Amino acid sequence: MAKKKDEIFEVFFRKKPAMILVALRKGGKSRYGSVLAKEVDCTYSHAVKILQEMEKAKLVSFEKQGRIKSINLTDNGERVAEHISRIKDILI
Repeated sequence: MAKKKDEIFEVFFRKKPAMILVALRKGGKSRYGSVLAKEVDCTYSHAVKILQEMEKAKLVSFEKQGRIKSINLTDNGERVAEHISRIKDILI
């Protein structure tokens, strides 16, 4: 039954991008691309492509620390992630 409930969420949202935003919001601090990819069950390269699009839309920002880039939600990204979480809770 839970499978069918998840399907309705996917009707409105692409699952991986939505879950990346929600995962960033739940984390509360900057995260790394490899960690996010594991959390939402996608490849690192797919997660990076999604995150690059989100950066263009000003939903996330990257902060380079040596060789590692950490990812943070922008204020707008925080609002979008909050709304996605609310919608998911209503649908599921």
